[in-house]
Amino acid sequence: MTSPVPQDAPWIPFEADPAHVARERAKARELRKSAWWKSRIAAGVCHYCGKKVGAAALTLDHVIPVARGGRSTRGNCVPACRECNASKRAATPAEIALETLFPQ
Repeated sequence: MTSPVPQDAPWIPFEADPAHVARERAKARELRKSAWWKSRIAAGVCHYCGKKVGAAALTLDHVIPVARGGRSTRGNCVPACRECNASKRAATPAEIALETLFPQ
């Protein structure tokens, strides 16, 4: 029996469900209005780089990206500065760790 994914494929393709993405982004918008989120960003510290950038400069970032199946829950949402959020893009924590260990 042969596998539908070629053996030399570096990863298994994953198509994001547009309905899931829209639903989770709506939840994230509601979460940003909550007192819990406002207390998280009050310190003004980025989750990834640890720099103090101020509460106004922080954005909500999903540790497991919504486009990769992540959800908008308190455990998956962290404050991130714009630079870290832009450089992370749709990478998962495992991919970030591998890139740190084996830079290209």
